Amino acid sequence: QVQLVESGGGLVQAGGSLRLACVASGERAFSTYALGWFRHAPGKEREFVSAISWRGDNTYYRDSVKGRFTISRDNGKNTLYLQMNSLKSEDTGVYYCAGYPLGSLMDADYKYWGQGTQVTVSS
Repeated sequence: QVQLVESGGGLVQAGGSLRLACVASGERAFSTYALGWFRHAPGKEREFVSAISWRGDNTYYRDSVKGRFTISRDNGKNTLYLQMNSLKSEDTGVYYCAGYPLGSLMDADYKYWGQGTQVTVSS
């Protein structure tokens, strides 16, 4: 089993930045699986935000965050990051870290999930 714990959420004004982190622990080696970030806003379906391959050499983003968000991973520290710049009110939501995709990296079909961290962007 793997545990994922997110941190770094908070309240920020539009145009500001936040850096989310997700620390993994457990029996499966962190460097052996891809990771993703998803978010869930009130009244909306959970949606894909970004994903990264197990080696970190391939990254993927939803169109609305391209050029503003950057996903990265440090396999030596078992940590996934999401640097979020130029935040907008529509980025508000609970952000979840996910590991070990069971299908497409952009589908919310991952084996491991964190508990989520709240991001609120005020306009």
